Amino acid sequence: MTAEETPGNMDPNSILLHSCVSRDLYEAMTQGKPPGSARDAFSVMIEMNNNFPGGARMARAALVASYLEKADVANERKLGFVAEIMALAEIQGPWKKIGFNASDELNLVTSSFTEGYLFGRLSRGTIGRIAQNCQEERDGPIYKLWLDQPFQASVYKSYKTIKCDAARVAFGAQGEDIVWAVADTGIDGTHPHFRPYDTLEPPAGLNHYDFTRTHESDSAAAKAALCDQDGHGTHVAGIIAGETNVRMQTPEGKPLIDGMDISIDTRPDGIRVEESSLARPPEMILGVAPRTRLISLKVLSRARDDSGISNVIAAIGYVQRLNEYGRNLRIHGLNLSLGYSFDPTWFAAGQSSICKEVNRLVRSGVVVVVAAGNAGFGYVEDQNSRLHSSANASTIADPGNAELAITVGSTHRDRPHEYGVSFFSAKGPTVDGRMKPDLLAPGERIVSCHPGDKDRIASFKERSGTSMAAPHVSGLVAALLSVRREFIGQPERVKQILMDSATDLGRVPSFQGAGLADLMRALQSI
Repeated sequence: MTAEETPGNMDPNSILLHSCVSRDLYEAMTQGKPPGSARDAFSVMIEMNNNFPGGARMARAALVASYLEKADVANERKLGFVAEIMALAEIQGPWKKIGFNASDELNLVTSSFTEGYLFGRLSRGTIGRIAQNCQEERDGPIYKLWLDQPFQASVYKSYKTIKCDAARVAFGAQGEDIVWAVADTGIDGTHPHFRPYDTLEPPAGLNHYDFTRTHESDSAAAKAALCDQDGHGTHVAGIIAGETNVRMQTPEGKPLIDGMDISIDTRPDGIRVEESSLARPPEMILGVAPRTRLISLKVLSRARDDSGISNVIAAIGYVQRLNEYGRNLRIHGLNLSLGYSFDPTWFAAGQSSICKEVNRLVRSGVVVVVAAGNAGFGYVEDQNSRLHSSANASTIADPGNAELAITVGSTHRDRPHEYGVSFFSAKGPTVDGRMKPDLLAPGERIVSCHPGDKDRIASFKERSGTSMAAPHVSGLVAALLSVRREFIGQPERVKQILMDSATDLGRVPSFQGAGLADLMRALQSI
């Protein structure tokens, strides 16, 4: 945006810095260069202003109505969401409209899953005009523009580490009638691990959904969510629920999957901790809460693609809608084994848009379990310019900084007391001084599902990371809620129960939080 494009010939940098434009978006736009020399379009999340006449919903209606005046979005008027927006906009009072450029794009389909946001790409000039309007009109439709930050993203033996085997025998804790959403790279719907208990068969009124692209119908979006080109989401899902047993039989005594074999890929993947300890594939691989039903919310195409947090916010909105915003809890939990690092000069820890949405979801009655992140290890340079390995403090990633989330760090698969906290596991405290992570769970050399390419072969893979630790706690909570159903809808109390019953590994709280999650002790404490 040049000075000539700026209303009143005001300094454009001053307008951007002291306006509704978030600090990270401001830095992305300026990049230390003169205005106009950086890239000209930016992925943004537009947060609506609750003080607008009629509230955030009316603010969004007014903004969409302005956007729909563009001739190139005429076809999107057919959307029911847009029709509703247009009807609302007609009863809206006067306000200063924002002229959208021809290159501006709003994703109205993804935005429809939220109450207070619009997602899209805006030009530099449009962002500048919005910033100017926000200065002149405090009760306008837009509260803040956020940069759409990119995200990066069952069990053999490890479920015993958190005592799920004992709880299964003593309490029958298997996650029955509990529904858990997994926001990730999708789940391979053909994997045999999810067949015995119909793990991926949604209860009535629920369905999977792919947020990575626009689909012609909800059924097409549901089908796409059960495809996983990366394997990360399938691995996470297999840790939470499902069962693979080559000896399982139907009620008639026939092999459940005739001729099935187990194949495990033990090649190094992601964070390398040590070589595989599996001399031969086991005959059974079990999820932490095998009978839990899973809902696949595909928010990433691959674990390291450039999908923004807008997809995750849309997925959270989808859960809110299905739960009628807390009035009818049909999805009891959400697993987020993904995140991104942030600069505390942008916004305080736990105050980003994604952290606020996580907190709102928890307050509506849903347990949200988040990976702490894998930035807990790095290097320091001495006075002789030599590098030395070092633990990195205050490296919790968003949305793990969310106050009400259960933020999970990693420990060894079956020897947590000996090895303590995994070197890669993000360390606390948060940069504003709160204790995180909250809990530890196994995250090293975890064997779980991997998309296969051969018939009758159940493919598995060893992976390491806090992405593997978080679903252990998701499965643990699902198992707990299936036995103690009175705690459904009380996520903050569930979190406190887990922290009070955790096993102290003798490490500092900024590394281990409350300690290792323990399902048996948690159930016995209530």
